[in-house]
Amino acid sequence: MRNVTQQINERKRRLENIDKIAQWQASVLDWEGDDILDRSSELIYTGELSWIYQPYGRSQQRVFFLFDHQLVLCKKDLIRRDILYYKGRIDMDRYEVRDAMDGRDDDFNVSVKNAFKLCNKDSEEIHIFLAKKLEEKIRWLRAFHEERKMVQEDEKIGFEISEYQKRQAAMTVRKVTKQKGVNRCTPPSYPPPQDPLSAGQYEVAEDMAQGEVFELSQSKRGQAPFWQNLSRLAPFKK
Repeated sequence: MRNVTQQINERKRRLENIDKIAQWQASVLDWEGDDILDRSSELIYTGELSWIYQPYGRSQQRVFFLFDHQLVLCKKDLIRRDILYYKGRIDMDRYEVRDAMDGRDDDFNVSVKNAFKLCNKDSEEIHIFLAKKLEEKIRWLRAFHEERKMVQEDEKIGFEISEYQKRQAAMTVRKVTKQKGVNRCTPPSYPPPQDPLSAGQYEVAEDMAQGEVFELSQSKRGQAPFWQNLSRLAPFKK
């Protein structure tokens, strides 16, 4: 009975967040492709990373937003740093996360530090990401683990967003935009990335082999969801 109650509360909380997700998407300029809500219902983690993608091989600074099922890439405006431009997304269902050793990387032939990779399961496509600090890298690896765990649990209980709920979220965005008297939403500022899980909940094993698929121990759900801090994200500016 306790587990059923927790699942109901979690489902209710996530459904309450879909309006905020739709508003966030409306704030990102040059959006292309499907809506976030077509596949996702939770923002798990966000932060800035250096990103190298084959075959280009040059480092680019991007802001990444990890949702369940997808990782969205954005670029900050050169002058207005609170404005984001859509630059693509990665389908997390098709990739696995691997730790990367510090030093010379064979795939990209560059020196890396505090790095991890996303490797396509069906092709040789590889993305490598570099964090400024080891602690930030570990937070990202934890977040990716939480994303996979969330997807598996959603499949188990059959959680999904209905078409009606998606339409309602879109109507809310149009209503807010109309009230503000603007044609588009100015991207809200967002706080520095926070650990999506409580401190001490995970530990990285010292003897873990780098380069292997990154797996961590089980975590507790429902603690400190990122959207609880979205009160600083929600207000729109003219």
